[in-house]
Amino acid sequence: MPYDYANVTPESVKQETDLALAYAELLLTRAAASAEEPSFDGTMRPIDQAWARAAEAYGRGAFLGQVSTDQAVRNAGTAAEERLTKWRVGLAFRPDLYRAVSAYAATDEGRALEGEQKHLLDIWLRDFRRAGQEMDPEVRAELESLRARLVELEVAFQRNVNEARDFIEVTMEQLDGLSPTYIERLPAGSKPGTYQVSLDNPQLIPFMEQSADRAARHELFSKNWNRAVDINRPLLEEALTIRQRIASLHGDPSWAHFAMQVKMAGHPERVTAFYDEIVPAVSQAADAEVRAMQDLLAADGQPGPIGAWDWRFYDFRQRRERFGVDSAALTEYLPLEHVVDGMFALTAEVFGLQYRKVEDAHAWHPSVELYEILDPKTDEHLAWFYTDLFPREGKFNHAAAFALMVGHRRADGGYETPITAIVANMTPPSGDKPSLLRHVEVESLFHEFGHVLHMSLTRAESARFSGAETEWDFIEAPSQIMEHWVWRAEILSRFARHYRTGEPIPHDLVAQLVAAENLNAGIRAGVQVFYGTLDLALHDGQAEPNLDEIQRASHEVTRLAYPDGTFMLASFAHLMGGYDAGYYGYLWAEALGDDMWDRFEGEGITSPQLGAEYRRTILEPNGSRTGDEMFHDFVGREPSTEAWLRYKGFSPPPDR
Repeated sequence: MPYDYANVTPESVKQETDLALAYAELLLTRAAASAEEPSFDGTMRPIDQAWARAAEAYGRGAFLGQVSTDQAVRNAGTAAEERLTKWRVGLAFRPDLYRAVSAYAATDEGRALEGEQKHLLDIWLRDFRRAGQEMDPEVRAELESLRARLVELEVAFQRNVNEARDFIEVTMEQLDGLSPTYIERLPAGSKPGTYQVSLDNPQLIPFMEQSADRAARHELFSKNWNRAVDINRPLLEEALTIRQRIASLHGDPSWAHFAMQVKMAGHPERVTAFYDEIVPAVSQAADAEVRAMQDLLAADGQPGPIGAWDWRFYDFRQRRERFGVDSAALTEYLPLEHVVDGMFALTAEVFGLQYRKVEDAHAWHPSVELYEILDPKTDEHLAWFYTDLFPREGKFNHAAAFALMVGHRRADGGYETPITAIVANMTPPSGDKPSLLRHVEVESLFHEFGHVLHMSLTRAESARFSGAETEWDFIEAPSQIMEHWVWRAEILSRFARHYRTGEPIPHDLVAQLVAAENLNAGIRAGVQVFYGTLDLALHDGQAEPNLDEIQRASHEVTRLAYPDGTFMLASFAHLMGGYDAGYYGYLWAEALGDDMWDRFEGEGITSPQLGAEYRRTILEPNGSRTGDEMFHDFVGREPSTEAWLRYKGFSPPPDR
């Protein structure tokens, strides 16, 4: 059974970390001592086992910094995350490990390695080079100090985002257009008859979509973009300076050049070429979409131009008026329980799986559920995963999947069972109503479950290649492909049932939703391009980048008016959570996912045969093979943007 999270304390978090690092150090001492007679079992395997033990400690302690309801436990988890991350980063800076691994690479056995074992050796040698092991000791010492400081900044940045709380107060008039269920969930404001609308997505997004009060939308949007600004801006500024110094010490012109060496893209020029292929179509579409919204704004008697705080409202109106999409009615057919059951049934069919709920989860919150994944043919236990889906104070405020135990071959020869958690902030139950999801939340759930399947179905032998260890611009591809299913009428009709009557979703409602799929696709893609190009501009080698000017200039691709007086970079946690010089990877991986989805379109979107091939070539290898290798094995050619452009409606759509 997984860990007993119900009884975690600050002391247990520290103890788990202490014990794990102590044992990991014993393993590393053994690996270092093998330098005179190196071997894979004596050198490489202990290092990997140490990595696995630290990963286990993260799941049992540091992870609680993201989800615990106890502030003291969250603080202990944050401290543990910093220790574990520094330890992991510090491995490549250890001369004793470098000597042992280099000695092994020079042996006949090391030179003869193939497959995953060769890849493991190559990755460690690469990491040692990037840690400056071939440089002067003074340079290596500076690099290690800089990387340790980066860890401190990144952990603090995410903690500040999680802990930031803010809201606006609105009247019932300002809530006109929002559903009674939405209003019922809002806490009372400071004055009679007022309500608080917070920055949590289940409150933020519907308000931005449905409140006709433009000033209130602008206020809420600005508060969201200024989340944690005072405390996080200096942390980001320092991180950018450190990253550029690290790149300079390596002789690279920018952090983007240095960071992409370990990503699928390899170098910024490949990313620039990718954007060059898609941005003209994105901009052309966004221009037309903003013009249409501008007409609606003028008809409402509002001064232009369309702002970043406006587009969701007019997108929502267009879906209702042009396509008849009734979002309130739609949510009533998407109760969380039905959606989860449908997602399980679909992925069980396609990937050959079985799911079973564990009744006594011993989780960190009563709303968290635990499931196991089994092989239906053999009843073999494959993995566990948790679902933590509703917002609460101090919790991770986005949506992500966390590896709590990484799959790998243990020292006793058995395979360690992966454990994963989805952490999200979806619409919670209210009164006698269950959690009724917006369609975008269904899409997000499928996306995150793609990460769960990737982490759960891995058969990588090494802990270093399990969990979330694929290249960071490929890791989203197995999740992006999952989103296609929620836009297919035949799939939605499988599980969309009215939460009271159990009646299936009307065909007309599904048809309207699907017809509106690509409405304002240019703006949506433009927002993603904004995030990606903003990230790249921050890491392009400027000595003292003007963050405000870069943010404003990058925003122009959206074709939306910029929100003056805001600094969204202070809460752009991806920049301090592994996606630095890598946020482009979301659109990049979406294009990869669309390329892979083309095979499902051609051979059957629920084909178990194709699902088995996809599982074997994409999910099971995880990080033990490169993204290019896995993609080519499944698709049979180099990546292209053609499918992405087509699925977004920027060129003639495929027959459906």
